[in-house]
Amino acid sequence: MHYGYIGLGNLGANCAACLLKAGFRVTVHDLDPKLAERLVEMGATWARSAAELAASVDHVITCLPSPAVSEKVLRTILPVMTPGATWIEMSTLGRDDVLALAAVAGEAGVRMLELPVTGGVHLAAQGKITMLPGGDRDLVDLHWKAFEAMGDRIFHMGPLGSSSIIKVITNMLAFIHLKATSEALMLARRGGLDLGQAWHAIAASSGNSFVHETEGALILNGSYDIAFSIDLALKDLGFALGFGKEFGVPLDLASMTNQTYIAAKAAYGGEAQSPMIAKLLEDLLGTDLRAPGFPARLE
Repeated sequence: MHYGYIGLGNLGANCAACLLKAGFRVTVHDLDPKLAERLVEMGATWARSAAELAASVDHVITCLPSPAVSEKVLRTILPVMTPGATWIEMSTLGRDDVLALAAVAGEAGVRMLELPVTGGVHLAAQGKITMLPGGDRDLVDLHWKAFEAMGDRIFHMGPLGSSSIIKVITNMLAFIHLKATSEALMLARRGGLDLGQAWHAIAASSGNSFVHETEGALILNGSYDIAFSIDLALKDLGFALGFGKEFGVPLDLASMTNQTYIAAKAAYGGEAQSPMIAKLLEDLLGTDLRAPGFPARLE
């Protein structure tokens, strides 16, 4: 199976590397050729354009920053894709975006799978990220070995559009948990506790979360570097709030968290790291959340 991979950001580059390590043939492309250098050293083939890539592979995987970019790339590659090829979209899209783009692909004889992931870039680097494919069962089965190369837990969520909903739900929970752990750590700090010991105690408690264990550690280091921006968090929270309106579900915590991210963007810019919502609290109270022995990046 020869895969083409378009979009070599923090997530895409790691997932493409996992495919290479598993023995798949992989051709790669990104607007920034430097992002492909490590992959080419690992054995990937470089394509000078998205169209050149699509014409040379069996199936195309994309991991892109927005629905508009996904549509632009899709319309570029469709005319040259191999008959019977699958387009596997790993970008975080709204359900309506997924269904609309699947229709565009279908008109050209290309079938689509959505493949959002969750767990963080550090798990993608290890090939242990959680994969959430959505689409026809036969396509999921066809590409299962590739999914296993990139992730260690795979959940077929149902027909197209299903995965976009669960992905938004998981991200919404992560952002809410991040706000909660920021406030919890500040309570510990202002209460005079040893902050490192407090982090460990929370991690061993009923109040623990995956986000506390990962992003909480980066807050205590002061790097905040989860490789996920405030702008991306706001995009995903926007999707969640949209689903709330559509499905008639009040999302009080998501709405409050969205406001926090808006404030963080005003303070630090949209490209700042998403855990910097904790810094809003630090700046407001003039109290830092530093503790020794915590990592700058997750491994």
